[in-house]
Amino acid sequence: MKTSQELTTWSALAEFWREADDIDLYDAGWLFDHFYPLSGDNDGDCFEAYTALAGLAAITHRIRLGLMVASNTYRHPTVTAKMVATLDHISGGRFEFGYGAGWFEDEHGAYGLPLPPLRERFDRFDESLELIHLLLTKDSVDFAGDYYTLKGAHGSPKPVQRPHPPFVIGGRGEKRTLRSAARWANQWNYPRVAGEEDIADLSRKIEVLQHHCADLGRNPEEIEISVQLHGAEDPARLAQLSDAVVGVGADHVIVYFSPPHDVAQLVAAAEALRG
Repeated sequence: MKTSQELTTWSALAEFWREADDIDLYDAGWLFDHFYPLSGDNDGDCFEAYTALAGLAAITHRIRLGLMVASNTYRHPTVTAKMVATLDHISGGRFEFGYGAGWFEDEHGAYGLPLPPLRERFDRFDESLELIHLLLTKDSVDFAGDYYTLKGAHGSPKPVQRPHPPFVIGGRGEKRTLRSAARWANQWNYPRVAGEEDIADLSRKIEVLQHHCADLGRNPEEIEISVQLHGAEDPARLAQLSDAVVGVGADHVIVYFSPPHDVAQLVAAAEALRG
């Protein structure tokens, strides 16, 4: 399941996650990585993602958890690597590292955060993935890239999960995102399925991912395919979409629950998905 930590209170969000932690159908929980709400006119409360996730890790016990997906443009990758390792310890080895290149122009502009042109953004993203992987797995890192430079950088403590928490790359871009997923991802996430046209597109993206894997010499079976399903207010429709995406190659689904977070909706969706 996925929630956005927007237009809600901490107590409501925490209650929703505690309930999900007790429902065995939900094996992972996700937040988004934004400083503005994406709903309405972008005005209203929105908790910071990594600190919110740390709080949720501390009050849950079973469910795995991560950001779907963290933006490379919001934090230096060395800071991100440190957050990844820290959250893996806080959660007892339940953290999943969701990562993306960044996109929300209004938010970047409002906060004075640089949003490079698309090509540079993905170049930085690929460089960051390599750098973070090194920091999570090596005792000392020297790195000289086009955008980032490290000299004798230590990444300690190492994560609980070895060699590192699963890398989850989300997005639909065929040239860059899916190629990055083919190289680095343990899981690739298709961001939104709400109807039949999305299912057809998902099928095509899976084929593209497989082609990138072949080019890089990677076994595509090593990459789990997940799909975000929207429409939790209609559990029967949700179950139909779940069957459809699994039919074209998805390994599991992530149900998105929009605010306000209603525990009854969480329970109803679980019952429908169980069939």
